[in-house]
Amino acid sequence: MAAAYGPPGRLRKAVAALMVLGALLVLPMLVALPATAKPVRLLVLGDSLTAGYGLAHEDGFQAQLAAALAAAGRQVQIIDGAVSGDTTADGRARLAWVLGDGADAAIVELGANDGLRGIDPKVLQANLTAILDTLTARHIPVLLCGMYAPPNMGPDYARAFNAVFERLSHRPGVLFNAFFLQGVAEDPALNQADRMHPNPEGARRIVTRLLPLVEKLLDGVKTG
Repeated sequence: MAAAYGPPGRLRKAVAALMVLGALLVLPMLVALPATAKPVRLLVLGDSLTAGYGLAHEDGFQAQLAAALAAAGRQVQIIDGAVSGDTTADGRARLAWVLGDGADAAIVELGANDGLRGIDPKVLQANLTAILDTLTARHIPVLLCGMYAPPNMGPDYARAFNAVFERLSHRPGVLFNAFFLQGVAEDPALNQADRMHPNPEGARRIVTRLLPLVEKLLDGVKTG
């Protein structure tokens, strides 16, 4: 009597066969679907130059860099570790905090305020070395962006200051850009009224120039 409530045996077998065939057809499609890649977490540890001082959010260095990387097909999450007015000592002091959720790569742009304040280049080097040591210990590749000393500090200070970045540029795992403001500094058309901070076009020029180095940095991120 129970068989009267279901399809005849032949029909049941046909339905079962179709279900098996359907599963076999769908399975390769499921296997072929790629896993969603996690975005690379890129820390920007810097001062007002990377914090976008005086600019609308979308015009700042970080927002323009994120847009340029997205246009290049890169999945990147930028961790904002830039604070206006920061010296290398400030960046060193809060590095552990900004790394709280982890990072896969880092851009370090610090030193301009050290130069403006006439901080001893030995202190500059000690702070930057400590920052790089921390990132190296965590296997985080770095793009170190250099800065030139203000001309009013005199030639001896400038030589000692600039030499710090040159020495650190040779560290393993460090990509180096000698001067973050290259092509933008001292050009009124690319700076705000203070002639120290890039305007939107100045920030765009910096991003365009640094993009190949940033992409090289991201290529060095170990996945898996």
